Amino acid sequence: MPERVILHIDMDAFFAAVEIQQHPEYAGKPLVVGGRGNPQERGVVATASYEARQYGIHSAMPLREAYRRCPQAIFLPVDYQAYAEASEKVMAILQGFSPVTEIIGLDEAFLDITDTALGEPLELAKHIKARIKNELDLTASIGIAPNKLLAKMASDMQKPDGLTVIKPEEISKVLENMPASRLWGIGPKTEARLKQLGVRTIGQLARTPVEQLIEVFGEAFGRAMHEHAQGIDHSPVEPYHEPRSFSREVTFQRDTRNLPFLRQILYRLTKDAWQRLQEEGYQGKTVTVKIRYEDFVTITHAHTLPAFTDSFDDIWPAARALFNRFEWKKRVRLIGIRISSLEIKEAER
Repeated sequence: MPERVILHIDMDAFFAAVEIQQHPEYAGKPLVVGGRGNPQERGVVATASYEARQYGIHSAMPLREAYRRCPQAIFLPVDYQAYAEASEKVMAILQGFSPVTEIIGLDEAFLDITDTALGEPLELAKHIKARIKNELDLTASIGIAPNKLLAKMASDMQKPDGLTVIKPEEISKVLENMPASRLWGIGPKTEARLKQLGVRTIGQLARTPVEQLIEVFGEAFGRAMHEHAQGIDHSPVEPYHEPRSFSREVTFQRDTRNLPFLRQILYRLTKDAWQRLQEEGYQGKTVTVKIRYEDFVTITHAHTLPAFTDSFDDIWPAARALFNRFEWKKRVRLIGIRISSLEIKEAER
């Protein structure tokens, strides 16, 4: 069986790059995209130009903190339609290189080119980058490796406009001194627990007995961490993912206890999620309503319907009944709806 060859293509500061295309005067300036573009309102950074990142601004940072770090930055609202249109063009280029393309967001994808006859991986990656640049005037960073885990890590090593190859014989050397947090699934809490074990780097994690990791983190996660630290990842590049749910939620600019207003917002969100359900040809069985209070406590209530349905007349009454189960002693920061337990709707005969 031949060694797999996986590419991870990651567009550079994608939202900001699309905005600069539309507003060339923003080029070379610190640019922050997030929320409604007002850093005095609630919202988080969706992306930041590399000029803004020099001030420590990063994705998911509150807009107010981004403004504190760089008040001279240009703040813009999120324009998903523009980003989606640009993303479709990028993905169309990628899918022309390999039918085994896994799109994992508006700005990144995996390509399995193991069985393609389009040339050497490095030259192929250069060709992909050139087409994206010449046809769309955007830049991408690409990682090439024997699996998805390593390819994604490689694409982040020389950003922006980077191209990095991790060869099988180089895996241990490349990973040795990287922070353990660079691996999938290792967030701040797991990183802190690893440090208690004396583990700070991927190399140290690779040398930690798998039995110890399983004892601390459980069978599945402990074994997965051990394998990832060795650079092992067998997950396939999957061209299509079945959706697990259709959901919508909204975070309010100001916390509220206005129940008629909250019920109206839930109605609109339910309508949106239901329309997505119908457009994609699915029906669902479980309805979940989520509330996040002003103190960030998050509560969900769910109800499983007696049968699969794509009828709004079934879904909305369930959502409304769940809404009535919540306590309203505190103001609400966020409300959301999810339709899950999906199956594909059979075509009518």
